[in-house]
Amino acid sequence: MIHNDEVIQGNTAAARPAGKNKILLSVPTAESAAFFPPQSRIALEQFGDVVEVPPSRLVDLDAFEAVAAEANIFITAWGFPRLTGAYLELAPLLELVVHAPSSIRALVSDDFWSAGLPISQAGAAMAPAVAEMSLTLTMSLLRRTHRLDHAMRNGVAWEQARNISRAREIGGARIGVVGASRTGRKYIAACRALNADVRIYDPYISSDDPLSKNTCGLDELIEWAEVLALHAPETPETRGLITRDHIFSMTAGTLVVNTARPSLVDMEALYEAVSAGRLDVALDVYDVEPLPEADRWRSLPGALLTPHVGGATLESRQRAGHIVVDEIRRHLSGERLQHSIDQTQLKRMG
Repeated sequence: MIHNDEVIQGNTAAARPAGKNKILLSVPTAESAAFFPPQSRIALEQFGDVVEVPPSRLVDLDAFEAVAAEANIFITAWGFPRLTGAYLELAPLLELVVHAPSSIRALVSDDFWSAGLPISQAGAAMAPAVAEMSLTLTMSLLRRTHRLDHAMRNGVAWEQARNISRAREIGGARIGVVGASRTGRKYIAACRALNADVRIYDPYISSDDPLSKNTCGLDELIEWAEVLALHAPETPETRGLITRDHIFSMTAGTLVVNTARPSLVDMEALYEAVSAGRLDVALDVYDVEPLPEADRWRSLPGALLTPHVGGATLESRQRAGHIVVDEIRRHLSGERLQHSIDQTQLKRMG
């Protein structure tokens, strides 16, 4: 097992000749150029030798050892093997892990935390993109775009297609936000900029937080909101947070936006409410992904669906690559990481 002293003190940049760093870059092939376009790739290569291997080819321990044994920095993404003791023992020089996407829950293990290795992630890069997607979905629901599109594409007569509940503007709309996360805060700021009335449920907002004056209890929020937007992380505390009782206590016509995690809400109850026409919903996340072609959600006129792409913009990927490059630079320069995560922080993160 790797010990903290061996990694942090014995294999720092100061003890390694310049240009001799070995960086394992392991991002799915389809996303590699998005995270690391030429300028970012050149910046990486200035730190040392970069070996690129897709995560899917590293699950086998022998294949992992062949590329990880001499690497002192890992750049990881979706599908990278969980860093258990079996993998860590094959990477004796490892001193830093930087995760290009957001959540590191599937990557780290108790063995990893015991090793004392620093880990950083680029989740901050996705927050503006997901917030913008959530805002887009919010405004689409308010304007009934999903229902109009569904009617027009399914041959509904013109006048009948126009005969929907009157569309709303976001200005003055009562928007309840569950979770003042990085994404949640950007969404809140965007809604306020468009003159929406925003209230928030997040038990971790401190009294000196500027958002604290706009907080309320969850039950109160659900009763008050015309739009309920979910921006909390998935943790043991938040799984099933929005219950069947909450869903059926919502005022008829309430709009629900979920770009966070499906586990936050009772999806069965939500489906029942949407299929009955009580609520309309916009979803970017699902219990089963990819969403099957014949899935029941796909046929509902009251459901606006996107295939889990909230954070996948050109700009967000490039921002993530910049964060990865800068975190490696900071590590090699002996500076403090800006996006590091420890075990305690992870308990409250997605």
